[in-house]
Amino acid sequence: MVSAGDFRNGVTLEIDGQVVQILEFQHVKPGKGAAFVRTKLKNVINGGVVERTFRPTEKFPAARIDRVDMQYLYADGDLYNFMDTNTYEQVALNKEIVGDALKFVKENETVKVCSYNGSVFSVEAPLFVELEITDTEPGFKGDTATGATKPATVETGAQINVPLFVNQGDKVKIDTRTGEYLSRA
Repeated sequence: MVSAGDFRNGVTLEIDGQVVQILEFQHVKPGKGAAFVRTKLKNVINGGVVERTFRPTEKFPAARIDRVDMQYLYADGDLYNFMDTNTYEQVALNKEIVGDALKFVKENETVKVCSYNGSVFSVEAPLFVELEITDTEPGFKGDTATGATKPATVETGAQINVPLFVNQGDKVKIDTRTGEYLSRA
C-alpha cells in the first residue's frame, strides 16, 4: 500500500478500479485547514489524464506493471507479431494496442511490451534508434539559415525534419518519444 503522502512521479497505483500512473504531484499545506496532495494521474490503459487531490493519509495498492523485452517480428495487416526473447513465445497484438509505438522501429528490434494482470495495454519503443534516410531533397549551398530543416523519410516510412546537411543514405539518431533528429550516426 502506498499512502498519498509518499507519492512520487512514475509510481503506478490502483485507484477506484483504474490503473493510473502519477505524472505530477504536489504537497500543499494551506495556512488554514488540513494539508493535501494535488496530483496529475494518467490512466495507463486508455491514456486519459485527470487531476485529483488526496488527503496525505489515504492509501492505495501499488499496481504491478510487467514490462517484457520482446522482439518485433513483422506486421501482418492490422496485427503486429512479437516474440519473447527468453521463452520464444509469440504474441500478436492489434493496431489499437500498438498505436504509433512502432513508427521508428524496424523488424527484429527489441521493444518493451507492457501488461497488467496478463492483459497487454501498450508497447514501448527504445528511447533512441538509428535509421537510414531513404528520401530527402538535397540541401543547397548557402541555404544555411540558423536551425533550417527539411522533411525526410526514414527506412520505416516515418517523416521527420532533419538539418539541411543530412543527405539520402545517411544514418541518423532519432528520439522516439518526440520524433526529433538528434545527430548523424
